[in-house]
Amino acid sequence: MPINRKIQTLDEFTIQQLRNFPHATGELSGLLRGIGLAAKRVNGEVNKAGLVDILGDAGVVNIQGEAVKKLDVFANDQFAGVLRHGISCAGIASEELDEILVFDDAISNNSKYVCLFDPLDGSSNIDVNIAVGTIFTVLPRITPKGTPVTAADFLQPGIKQIAAGYVIYGSSTILVYATRRGVNGFTLDPSIGEFTLSHPDIQCPPAGKIYAVNHGNCFQFQPGVQQYITACQQKDDTTGGPYTQRYTGSMVSDMHRNLIKGGIFMYPAIANRPEGKLRLLYECNPFAFITEIAGGKATDGKSRILEIQPTAIHQRTPFFAGSTLMMEELDKYIKAD
Repeated sequence: MPINRKIQTLDEFTIQQLRNFPHATGELSGLLRGIGLAAKRVNGEVNKAGLVDILGDAGVVNIQGEAVKKLDVFANDQFAGVLRHGISCAGIASEELDEILVFDDAISNNSKYVCLFDPLDGSSNIDVNIAVGTIFTVLPRITPKGTPVTAADFLQPGIKQIAAGYVIYGSSTILVYATRRGVNGFTLDPSIGEFTLSHPDIQCPPAGKIYAVNHGNCFQFQPGVQQYITACQQKDDTTGGPYTQRYTGSMVSDMHRNLIKGGIFMYPAIANRPEGKLRLLYECNPFAFITEIAGGKATDGKSRILEIQPTAIHQRTPFFAGSTLMMEELDKYIKAD
């Protein structure tokens, strides 16, 4: 008996969503399809990275003070190139660029959106074949159409995001993106070269059994966070502990697992990084948006991530996100600090 399963590609899905809004211009759909195209190109290079001269350092340091990997440069060029040659994006900001990149031409100046991204999150894992990913977010421009965008278009709180998502390059390649209508995941089918709908309407479980944190820094965390981690390790009938600790050093991998299975991700401030390490605009805001749309929570330990007013493109922040009940339990420990 044949299996009657309708396969819906990313293009078909975005077009179907567009038909639900007769007055929509289609720019966001076009931008998301462009991101999907760039992701496929990056995926091809990630999959053959061990066979070509694309592993290792590129010999430069980015604005974060981190050695830039060759695949980081390639990924950045792919996303920048696709968005520059489209009709939906007026400019970009990237982890790999010191300043914003403005697409100052007649078509781009009339585009509705700007895009921020981390082109290859977790790239330090490339050499040891651990999953890496891309994180992106889309903001509506606030400067007048017809003019070049400015930094003000990028320095908006996360609550203003129109869409956000990530791509994980792992045993399979999955693109997940969120709009205010929901969170959906698409797995790349290599037989047809298309992302196909595989995880419709993703909902983050309200509780989970997994916590992700860098234990190497544990004694530098604030006392409340340390106490919560200790609680995660102990048997407790009220919380269902002990929990399992999983941490890969790739934010995309850890957040994706917790989004699907339930869990909490923590990257607190430490003594020599009181501002945290993760970047607010193109790492924390996208994942906070995705997590909240899926039913979870995201904070900096004190405030809702999406309400933080950014002051710099590469601004950093502490970050906690995940299942609602686990986040509420963490909050109790932090407030009692």
